Amino acid sequence: MRRTVGVACRFFYLILACLLSGVTAVSTQAQAGGQQGAAIKIAVISDLNSSYGSIEYHKQIPRVISHIADLKPDLVISTGDMVAGQRLGPLLERPQLDAMWASFHENVSNPLARADIPFAVTAGNHDASLAKKFKLEREIYRDQWLSRVPDVKFIEQTHYPFYYAFEVKDVLFIALDATVVGHLSAQQFAWLQSLLENAKDKYRQRIAFSHLPIWPFAQNRERDIIGDPKLESLLQAHHVAVYLSGHHHAFYPGFKDGIRHVSQACLGSGLRKYIGSEQRANRGYTLIDIDVNNKIHISAYTAANPEQAISFKSLPEKIQSRYAVLLREDLAAEVTTGDH
Repeated sequence: MRRTVGVACRFFYLILACLLSGVTAVSTQAQAGGQQGAAIKIAVISDLNSSYGSIEYHKQIPRVISHIADLKPDLVISTGDMVAGQRLGPLLERPQLDAMWASFHENVSNPLARADIPFAVTAGNHDASLAKKFKLEREIYRDQWLSRVPDVKFIEQTHYPFYYAFEVKDVLFIALDATVVGHLSAQQFAWLQSLLENAKDKYRQRIAFSHLPIWPFAQNRERDIIGDPKLESLLQAHHVAVYLSGHHHAFYPGFKDGIRHVSQACLGSGLRKYIGSEQRANRGYTLIDIDVNNKIHISAYTAANPEQAISFKSLPEKIQSRYAVLLREDLAAEVTTGDH
């Protein structure tokens, strides 16, 4: 009888230990934001516009968009400046603005729609500047994208298409409205804070994007930033892994304090030099792959040859400005990526 009870007790404790071990593993995984999921591919394009008022697009853009469509990513993101607005004088009128958007859709939006790829956008200064004199451009931007809402699972879309959040394959995407230099508005910051607090452990990764970056990358754009340590701290506290931006026309995968700050190459005009370097950036686009083990892999490709990767080793080892130091991500010990 005693032997039977002893065997039963040992069996009970074995089962209990397994259960506790499983709980601990799940808890640790959730805290690390490392839950597994389906692989996801995201393409990122930016700054496609040509000279002010132009309805023409660089000849390489159709080739890049066609190649991206063939890749069948789960999502395409634009980090702004899709059309050539923000003309200081004379201001562009509605017929000109409508013509620019029609051309953009013909070259970019429609091919992606035909390929059944969701397309999520954020406003750029040439699309929908918050500056009061560009009120009409902002209204037209809103109307354009209210008629082209991406087929994604929205988490919050009260302020779409300016700032909003959605989910694709358990990854949270947050679009922010940053078209003028300086901090986000108090209203938008409070919205972001509430969104992230409610997100908790619901998503295996978090990616935010806006037109202006938090910190600078390119020469002559050093002050064209959000420049808010409080925003960066909020993103860090809530495990936002990647912050995508445009405006600086230079691909760079920078790493700082737990966040990948990824600046996009332009696809339109205005190639720029990196801060602290005489190297001029390539025209191109970015791919982000999150594998089934939740690891993030970032790569970029040239517009001249959409299959030709941009070697990370060809980029400056760091971008150092008076505001921040961004270390090239393959040199950061905290980041594990593929070969570049």
